[in-house]
Amino acid sequence: MREQSEQPSAGRSRAVRLDSFGGPEVLNIREIPPPQAGPGEVRVRVTAAGLNPMDWIMTADADTAGRFGLSLPAGFGTDYAGVVDQVGAGVTGFAPGDRVFGGALSRAVADFVVIDPAGAVAANEAHHTPDGVDDRTAATLTIAGRTASAALAVVDPGPGDTVLIGGAAGGVGVFAVQLARIAGARVIGTGSATSSGFLRDLGAEPVAYGDGLTDRVRTLAPGGVTAAIDLHGTETAHAARKLGVPDGRICTIAAQVDGVSTANGANAAPGALEEIARLIAAGELRVPIAASFPIEQIRRAAELQAGRHVHGKVVIDL
Repeated sequence: MREQSEQPSAGRSRAVRLDSFGGPEVLNIREIPPPQAGPGEVRVRVTAAGLNPMDWIMTADADTAGRFGLSLPAGFGTDYAGVVDQVGAGVTGFAPGDRVFGGALSRAVADFVVIDPAGAVAANEAHHTPDGVDDRTAATLTIAGRTASAALAVVDPGPGDTVLIGGAAGGVGVFAVQLARIAGARVIGTGSATSSGFLRDLGAEPVAYGDGLTDRVRTLAPGGVTAAIDLHGTETAHAARKLGVPDGRICTIAAQVDGVSTANGANAAPGALEEIARLIAAGELRVPIAASFPIEQIRRAAELQAGRHVHGKVVIDL
């Protein structure tokens, strides 16, 4: 049964705050004045916030946080879903009561976020949530969906392709595997032994990562691999090169390999998130929710996410 969080009132709201950079142990729930929507802005009553590895990576230390423009006190989490409850002067296309999802960089785990929907800035955005997409699912889409879409745009899979995806059982892999399959490609996904069933359910053929990866993939795909996406480090990218995949059809997201493109979710094509939401509403793509927690258990949720062994997404309920 879902544990109910205490609801915000007109004069108070909750937000996860960091007074120092570090791991899950520095996350605290604070009562703050509810933010107000100014001209050109909307305020969203957040109902769910999805966690991603970047949430704890960019708040782990001051130097990394600074590269993202973060300073103390800082918030936590980027992906959100909820309902518009305030609309500032000059806003068009949004009204109170509209269900929305999007990104609010390092401030999504809170009762309210204020967004500039016309700003065209990734991680400060709002998109209409289609009927048929629940808020928990919508709260997982922005970071992982954008990143997967950008990576697939680099390698451009289609019918006749065999795509090797490294780290396929992770949060971005959930989207990358299914989007590649929807494009008509065969997908081989690397993972642990415990993730094989999960990967098959997504539509990928599982293969164990680690020493001997190249030989295992060659056995599984004697006709060759034509494209590769490395969602974890560089192992899959280097294996792809050994398998004869040209650099132009290899992509990484979490590390750099000379000559290989790196995908950035902020550069995903316009409409990428709306298309992913449409596919979910149509029943063509699904997002496995590995676990959900009330905001009061934010540290436990962050510890689970930071362990990097979650099959699917972790969501905070507000």
